[in-house]
Parts: sequence; C-alpha cells; structure tokens
Amino acid sequence: MKDLTQGNETKVIVAFALPMLLGNVFQQLYTMVDSIIVGNFVGTYALAAVGTAFPVIFLMVSLIMGLTMGTTVLVAQYFGAKDYLRVRLAVDTGYIILFWSGLAMSIIGVASTGTILRLLNVPPEVLPEATTYLRIIFSGLLAMFGYNAISAILRGLGDSKTPLYLLIVASLVNIALDLLFVLVFGWGVAGVAWATVISQGLSFVGGMVYLNTRNEHVRFDLKTLRFDKEIFKQSVRIGLPTGIQQTMVSLGMMALMRIVNGFGATAIAAYTAASRLDSFAAMPAMNLSQAISTFTGQNMGAGRTERVKRGHLSATLIGGIISVLVGLVAIFWGRPMIGLFTQDAAVMALGARYLLIVGASYILFSTMFINNGVMRGAGDAFIPMINTLLALWLVRIPVALLLSGPLGLGTDGLWLSIPAGWIMGAIFSTWYYLGGRWKRKAVVKPAVVPTGG
Repeated sequence: MKDLTQGNETKVIVAFALPMLLGNVFQQLYTMVDSIIVGNFVGTYALAAVGTAFPVIFLMVSLIMGLTMGTTVLVAQYFGAKDYLRVRLAVDTGYIILFWSGLAMSIIGVASTGTILRLLNVPPEVLPEATTYLRIIFSGLLAMFGYNAISAILRGLGDSKTPLYLLIVASLVNIALDLLFVLVFGWGVAGVAWATVISQGLSFVGGMVYLNTRNEHVRFDLKTLRFDKEIFKQSVRIGLPTGIQQTMVSLGMMALMRIVNGFGATAIAAYTAASRLDSFAAMPAMNLSQAISTFTGQNMGAGRTERVKRGHLSATLIGGIISVLVGLVAIFWGRPMIGLFTQDAAVMALGARYLLIVGASYILFSTMFINNGVMRGAGDAFIPMINTLLALWLVRIPVALLLSGPLGLGTDGLWLSIPAGWIMGAIFSTWYYLGGRWKRKAVVKPAVVPTGG
C-alpha cells in the first residue's frame, strides 16, 4: 500500500504510473504477439479476424470495467481517509459485482458471437476465423474480470507494482503458448485465443494468492464476504458513467470497424496492425490518467485539493512531452513497424498512412485522458462520459462517414476522424477542469479541508 497524499507530486505520480505503464506494455503483448504471429504464420485473413474481434471484446467488458473504476476510486478515497473498515467493504462489494457480471457477460458473448459479427459486416472470407477466435476469448472473460478487479483494488491502495509482476509472468507464458499452439500444434487463430485465455487465468490466480497472503485489508474470505448496498450505490454512481463512456467508445470502435470492413481484408489487416501500435502509443497517457485518478482519489479523501491541481499540472506536462516523442516515432518509422505484422505491401502502406495521420495528434489524446482522470478520481465521472459522447458520436463517426464516403478520401478519411474527435475531447475536458466543479464531487467529506499541499 502507498500513501499518495505526501511527497513531491511529480515524483509520486511518476513512481506510481511507471509500474502500470510497464504492466500495460506486457498486457498489450497479449494482443500484439497474437497479431504478429497470425499475420506472419497464418495469413492476412487471420490477422483481419483478430482485428475484427477486438472492438467486440472491448464492448462486452467496458460496462463491467466501469464498475471496476468505481471500486478503485472508493478504495482510494477511503484509504486516503484512513477508513479501513470501508476499504474492506468496498473490496468485498467489488468482488461480488465483478464475479456475477463477468459470468453473465461470458455467457452472453459466447451465445451472440455470430450475430454480432454479421452486424459488423465482416467479410465472408474472414468470418469463420473471427467467430472461432471471439468465442474462445468470451469463454475466458471471468478470468479477465477477476484480474482487473484485483488490479483495481491494488491501485486504490497505491500498489501499482504487483499487477506489473503478474503481467510479466502472464505475458511470457502467453508468448510461449502462442508459439507452441500455432507453430507446433497448428491451431491457427484458435491457438492464440487459447494462449490469451490461459495467460489471463494465471494472472487472476496469482493475484488472488498475493491478496490472500500479503494484505489484511483485502484478503478474500468467502465466509466473511459482505455486500454493502450503500457502497454498491456509490460504486455504480462513479463507475457506471465510466462504463457507459467505455461502452460508447467500444460502440464507436465497432462503428468505425464496420466502415473499415467495407474497404476489404487489406484495409482491415492494416487497421489491425496500426491500431496495435497505436495502443502502445496511447499507454503513457492512459497510465498517467489512471495514476492521477488514484492520486486525486486519495488526496480528495484527505481534503488536499491544491495538491491535486499541482499533480494534474505535472501529469499534463509529462504526458505532453511523451506524446510528442511517441508521435515522431510513429510518423517517421511507421512503415517498418507495420512490417512486424506482415510483409504485404498494400497492408504496410495503409498502416503507415494511419500512423502518419494519427501520430501527429497524440498530445490531444494525452490532454483529454489526464483531465478525465482527475474528474474520475474526484468522483465526477459523469463529465468524462459526456466528453466521450461529444468527441466520438458528434465528431469522429460523422467525420469518418463524410470523409471516407461523399468527400472521397477513402481510408484517409477514416484515419482523419480519429484526431478530429480528440480535438473536441481535449477542448471540452480542459474547459470543465478549469471550471473547478469537480472539487465538490468527493465521496469522502473531511471535517477539515486543508488548502495547502
């Protein structure tokens, strides 16, 4: 456990964010290694199948992950206020929510795979492998949810290192199983799907063992497990807007994927490879957002709003510098990086074009995510949801349809719609943060609120 209410804000945030960043690098290896192996050893259609499945999976888990965010914020605020009884109640309630939600989503996902892929207008040549991959992934959702619940609890307590260690082990296992199942057993996309499920299961089991042996406040005990209605309501109030926001993001990804599908398997494969690299580029901003959420939660619980503001400034500056550097890499080395996934010249050209257009605007994404992180940590999760609706559904999707269709820009129009949405998101979130209303949204209300840091 780590107290984030003391010490230099920049050092505290970086020290907390760095293990999460490294952890997410390894987590992204799940999907990136899958794509590299199927692209090089199975074929373009298999690479397209894995890419088509991704936004569908993201849709099914988004609402549940929103509830995980509610658990993180509550644990952080109660821990910041030194209310350890409610820390335990928040943890128990989070376990119960995630178990039943994960089970339900797994059943729904397996049953509806075919229908969903047909709605996405998946090309006939890609559909069989996409169906196989997606059904296997859905069957292992419970392990994914369990690991994310444990990570959320640990982040709320200020522990971002343990999830990193779990992910390093799981990622190495995933890579080894990918090679075994695909190159030795010849299982194709089914092999990479099973490798992912097994690896996530190991992360979950390892996390449970750690919690049960190392931390008295969050030890899992089925006999004493308690569900608290008030904490559940608070978790839903904080987490549901985030879940809805993520659901709208995933629906937007599916809408964009449907448009991409209309351009054929080559465009799908290019989008899959480029978006895998794109997800790595986005990780620093996303992890700084997670770090500032926990930092904000603990400091709001302790009544230290001025410290939150200083932390936000530090995170924004760090995120901006990293985004510019990462954007330059994407712009100048995009084509050889796409070459990791495939040697198909047409796929490489389209993927490099994506990175050229999108890479120049990573700083907008970083600004938007860090602003949203402060709001979530403060308990004001409704505004990030509204921000996403505006950026995605009023800007990105309409722009994608307009530029790729009537204005005749083709796939360039699709890629341009992504930074167009980020422009709206960065402007709106900055305006709201500067307004200061988030300061009044804390769940925990200290009797005395210090003004200093």
